[in-house]
Amino acid sequence: MAEQRRGIRVLLVDDHQVVRRGLRTFLEVQDDIEVVGEAADGDEGVARAEELRPDVVLLDVKMPGTDGIEALRRLRALDNPAKVLVVTSFTEQRTVVPALRAGAAGYVYKDIDPDALAGAIRSVHAGHVLLQPEVAGALLAEEETPGGQGRGGTLTEREREVLVLIADGRSNREIARALVLSEKTVKTHVSNILMKLDLADRTQAALWAVRHGVTD
Repeated sequence: MAEQRRGIRVLLVDDHQVVRRGLRTFLEVQDDIEVVGEAADGDEGVARAEELRPDVVLLDVKMPGTDGIEALRRLRALDNPAKVLVVTSFTEQRTVVPALRAGAAGYVYKDIDPDALAGAIRSVHAGHVLLQPEVAGALLAEEETPGGQGRGGTLTEREREVLVLIADGRSNREIARALVLSEKTVKTHVSNILMKLDLADRTQAALWAVRHGVTD
C-alpha cells in the first residue's frame, strides 16, 4: 500500500464556534491541509498545541480569558515548533505589533479570501513571514528611524548573506547548511545583525531586508 501523503496539520483557536466551523469546512477540502483540532481560548489553545503538535496554529487575538498574544508568548516559552498565523478582525497597530513581537509568523484579517488563507497557511508552514501590506506597514512605521537605511552599511558581507536567508524564511540550521557554517556561527551572525540594525527579532529583520532592498 502506498504511503499516504502527510498534509499540513492545523489547529484552530478562536472563541467563536461559527468561525471555527467555517474555517474547518473550507480547510478540509484542501488536499494538503488537515485540521487536527480546535480550541476556544488561549489556555485551551496552548494545551492543544502541546498535545497535538500541529504544524500551523490559526489564532485569534481577542478572546476571553487568555488572549492570543499571551498564548503566543506561552508557546514560544514552551519552544513549541508550530508556526502561528494570526487570523483576526483587529487592525490596530497596538494589536498587530505585540502579536508579531510575541512570535507570530503571519498576521491576516478575517475577511481574507479563502484561497489566500490556504496560501498563507502554506507560506508560514514553509518558513516565510506572511503579512498583509497594511500590517507590514504598521510594523515598519513603528521601527522607522531617521537614517535607518544607512545602518545596513555596517553589516559585513557574510551578515548580509545571512540576512537574505532570514528574509527567505530559513532556519539557522538551513542557513548553516546553505553557507557551509556551523549553527553556532550562524547564531552569532544573527545576533550581530539584530544588534547592528537595532531590531528585536527575525521577523523585523526579514521586513527590514525587504524594505531596504536587501532581498526581493
